Amino acid sequence: MKLENLLKKAAEIKGKVVAVASAEDKEVIEAVSEAITRDLARFMLFGKKEAIEDLLISKGIGKNSVEIIQARNKEQAAELAVRAVHQNEASVLMKGNVPTATLLKAVLNKEYGLRTGRILSHVAIFEVPEFTKFVFVTDAAMNIAPDLQQKVQIVVNSVEIAKAIGIEIPKVAALAAVEVVNPAMQASIDAASLTMMNMRGQIKGCMIDGPLALDNAISLDAARHKGIKSEVAGQADILLVPTIEVGNALYKSLIYFAKARVGAVIAGAKAPIVLTSRTDSSESKLYSLALAICSSEK
Repeated sequence: MKLENLLKKAAEIKGKVVAVASAEDKEVIEAVSEAITRDLARFMLFGKKEAIEDLLISKGIGKNSVEIIQARNKEQAAELAVRAVHQNEASVLMKGNVPTATLLKAVLNKEYGLRTGRILSHVAIFEVPEFTKFVFVTDAAMNIAPDLQQKVQIVVNSVEIAKAIGIEIPKVAALAAVEVVNPAMQASIDAASLTMMNMRGQIKGCMIDGPLALDNAISLDAARHKGIKSEVAGQADILLVPTIEVGNALYKSLIYFAKARVGAVIAGAKAPIVLTSRTDSSESKLYSLALAICSSEK
């Protein structure tokens, strides 16, 4: 599976609008430029109007292709972009040159924010070289040490995203360092609990197995070698990590060691949020946009 296919799928979805908070950012405008070229969406760009216009000109984007809304500062840019999504003027929120904390403060605002009562969680999709399917990793950026109930919501968020790109029954591997329950290892206890909750219909629309170590979550050979028999082991679509440290290390290992391509969104809000890092490439931002557009179709 290729992320290029995700771009094509997003292009088939018409009428989507992306609200970008503090759009005066070179990498963001590069992603916007490519997205416009591919006819992925229309854009509302909030921020310093002159700086945004200069970047658009440098990329050969006509001002008629976007709507630019002046904002006094980053806080107002975040507020206006979030309000646009809240009022259904836009269907995707995108972070520009604004601190994550500033954007999330607006997202969580009780008056005009995007709260749903669900936890917000980071869902990343990877195209790994020589791997035959997409791999999702969650949560590598939002929740530090989620408890069992938070992990349930993280699973639900990631399953919705996976379904949005066409995976009908996502297979979720609840990761731990071992594949047996160890009372001294909370991750293994939570993984077993999630598996049982799934079996009893408390978590629907997916298959969950755990605890599973990374090798027997993604390799059939490793799972067979360990004698693990399940519909998830060796063929997981979603890797549920126990803590943010595990997720962060796995995420960056896939990028820097495996040279994987990635897109990511924040799920659990009223609309998907593209919350990429300033170190992410314009290509990664484009894939994240495509994932957000696909997952905004509900």
